[in-house]
Amino acid sequence: MTSRHWTGLCKAKKADEYVQYLRSETFAHLKTLDGFIKAEIHQRKITEGVEFLIVTFWQSGDAIKSFAGPLPNVAVVPKVVHDMMVTYDKYVRHYEVYNV
Repeated sequence: MTSRHWTGLCKAKKADEYVQYLRSETFAHLKTLDGFIKAEIHQRKITEGVEFLIVTFWQSGDAIKSFAGPLPNVAVVPKVVHDMMVTYDKYVRHYEVYNV
């Protein structure tokens, strides 16, 4: 299993809207893809806004490519999300997951 990690700093007033977008659009789409396992939203309030860590879990690198395309390390950030963010990662990090 592989996890995909992305962070973004959201405008404080847009944080609830961002979570709703993730649930209704992004995660709804991911659930239709073969090899997608689950997603998590981690958030914390900081002085500049609300920091999000989005972690998705996949069965394989090929499954990630079904979402991210041929360059799986490039973040997939829709235009509507750009407007909610102060700053965000342009690239993601992938980790092999070992259950203990």
